[in-house]
Amino acid sequence: MSELLPDDLDLITITQLRQVANQTPQPYRLHLQVESRIEKATSSGSPFFEVKIVDAADSFIWRVFDNNPLFQDAAKLARNAFIQLAGMWVEGKYGLEPRQVQMRLLAEDETSTLLLGDPDLAARQHADYADIVAFIESMRDPRLLKLCRVFLERYGERFRRTGAARRHHHARRGGLVEHVAQMMRCAVALAGLYPQLNRDLMIAGVLFHDCGKLWENAYAESGFTMPYNLTAEMLGHIPLGLELVNKLWRDLLDDPAAAEWTSLEPASEIVRLHLLHLIAAHHGTHEFGSPVLPKTPEAVALHHVDNIDAKLEMFRRGYASSKELGPGIFEKFPPWPVNIVAPLPAVNLPQTE
Repeated sequence: MSELLPDDLDLITITQLRQVANQTPQPYRLHLQVESRIEKATSSGSPFFEVKIVDAADSFIWRVFDNNPLFQDAAKLARNAFIQLAGMWVEGKYGLEPRQVQMRLLAEDETSTLLLGDPDLAARQHADYADIVAFIESMRDPRLLKLCRVFLERYGERFRRTGAARRHHHARRGGLVEHVAQMMRCAVALAGLYPQLNRDLMIAGVLFHDCGKLWENAYAESGFTMPYNLTAEMLGHIPLGLELVNKLWRDLLDDPAAAEWTSLEPASEIVRLHLLHLIAAHHGTHEFGSPVLPKTPEAVALHHVDNIDAKLEMFRRGYASSKELGPGIFEKFPPWPVNIVAPLPAVNLPQTE
């Protein structure tokens, strides 16, 4: 590997490794968590393991074949174990592959540092959460404002460790915060351009559209694995979101302050129904899981804002992780159906005095 000891090598993230794996091989070490270990067999019947390993922002499958010196060690890897892999890294037939690799378990202090996440990602998510709070505090409708505040008070910690999806976009710890923050920026911009859109309803709709994912896509409190649970599996995030908003709304009506809302127009019951409709219709079609189709301007706008942010995040991931087939052409990736092409840069005009 190198004359350097494994712990002397540069410590990088999976995302950083993807950016250098196609260059001249260099030794690096990674701190990771084991999400799963599945035993399989090759076409000739030889055993091997598929070990899914993750960090705060990314993951990959490490295939350990029976001729690998670490095969027996891989057989003992427990789910959710925290490990260090140190070695040479290449982009091989199956994606990222370590060569001349050494493995050990992480110490407690190393695990604690890993769980804090990549510093840059953590800083971005912190800023995103602050923007979400600021957008909510700018709302004028006292009912929607109170509903959003109560949600963050009760579920803010869980919200901050939930992914926006299990695979395709913002599929990382805290990814839902990133998705919601960017959607709010887009929704507020649209509301400024289209006065017929109810700005407060758009902000609340963005916050709650995926709130059921706090059960469907929540990460473990002390790890980067996203467990499955029976409630989410049997109901899905849209019904769970509808149930949560109804529960929070009933709680608000029991508050003495709600007596002041009886004279407000539109009536509170109409506001509740419009918010529920945004949750129910945000996937846009029955085919993609919406029980109803969008029937209001806000529902149409929210659906497209959601779709735009998800799709552009898929492009970002594709540029970062897909194989470059030719200059500016990147290999397609699930669920994208075609190869993607690098975007056109903005013109760089010479400065004038």
